[in-house]
Amino acid sequence: MDDNIKTYLEGLNGAFEEFKATNDQRVAELEKKGDSDPLVEAKLAKIEAELDRYESVNQKLVQQEKTAEGFAEKLDSIETMLKRPNAGVQVKQIDIAMKAWDKFMRKGNEGLDAEETKALTVGAAATAGNLAPEEYVAEIIKIVTEISPVRSVARVRQTNSKEIEIPQKTANFAAAWTAETGTRAETTGYTTALKTIATHEQYAMVDISSQLLEDAAFDMEAEMNQEFAEQFAKSEGAAFISGNGTNKPVGITNGNVVAHTATGAASAAITTDNLMDLVHGLKSDYAANATMMFNRTTLGIIRKLKDTAGQYIFQTGFSGQSGAPNTIIGIPYVEAPDVADAASGAKSVIIGDFRRGYMIVDRVALSVLRDPYSQASTGLVRYLARKRVGGEVVLAEAMRVLKHATS
Repeated sequence: MDDNIKTYLEGLNGAFEEFKATNDQRVAELEKKGDSDPLVEAKLAKIEAELDRYESVNQKLVQQEKTAEGFAEKLDSIETMLKRPNAGVQVKQIDIAMKAWDKFMRKGNEGLDAEETKALTVGAAATAGNLAPEEYVAEIIKIVTEISPVRSVARVRQTNSKEIEIPQKTANFAAAWTAETGTRAETTGYTTALKTIATHEQYAMVDISSQLLEDAAFDMEAEMNQEFAEQFAKSEGAAFISGNGTNKPVGITNGNVVAHTATGAASAAITTDNLMDLVHGLKSDYAANATMMFNRTTLGIIRKLKDTAGQYIFQTGFSGQSGAPNTIIGIPYVEAPDVADAASGAKSVIIGDFRRGYMIVDRVALSVLRDPYSQASTGLVRYLARKRVGGEVVLAEAMRVLKHATS
């Protein structure tokens, strides 16, 4: 095991053990005296801050795992498509391209030999040459996935149209029993429909003085590009959670499309039973690939919860053997700052197989137009940034939310 990883594991496990002991002390004082020692509260807050420091590594691990699942799906679909009889590409060429793509994702350009480099840089789209442009990944996707974890767990696809239509099963038939020579009637009920996901435009327009661009001690244009990427990511992240669909994506918690589990009390409290009910509200097939999503404040509440055996439901991961992330009731989680705080009437926890339940559609990646002319008379240079993206729930039953009662 790498020394840095070993040090991290030891620090994380040690901090959580100290957290459990200190929190148990706090609970015992509350039960005995109705109040806790301020020194114990201060110590607990300090330990929680230490756990939060380790949390950033855990978040990266969860998002990398989910992103890897997406890459695997994309590779499978490309390989299936290209190996069709009329694709016009030989199987040997496809195998080289698949191997090169896998190596590129693991090691970058430096890990490719001449033949593999050629396999990925041929201009024809059929050889997957346009699937991983280096600049796009480095400047856009990396930043977005760090800020908006929804992208790392949901299904993301690109389109060349203003909207996409997805065939969707809306009802099913039921199998019937019959005698050996009995009359068999049609089993009706199976219906389908087209689900439309439209793309919406984000924009930002900023004017900067020509003198500032000339005299700044750092690269102002690079700074603006970074700022555009961060602010667009922040905006789309909020829309993926709670957007209402009016000139923006439709969020997971918008309306009542996704079913909820009620807390049963009009307060900010979350109990272990609430989370157990939430988890078991999902069908087993979705629960097997489920991820929890909540904000950092809610994580602080959940860390203190125990099961009926007195064991904390938060468990540190990174066993060293499996490389597993931290879990809540055995389920990995991501922090999403746009999920609501635990409060009366709020939806504070989301769980689901997001790759099956929510789809993000990218139409136009972040583009920045530099306009030195229209504002030249006032000594300004205008920067206009825009991006087109859509998002919507495509399989509601794959997800579920925890909703706090209002009364």
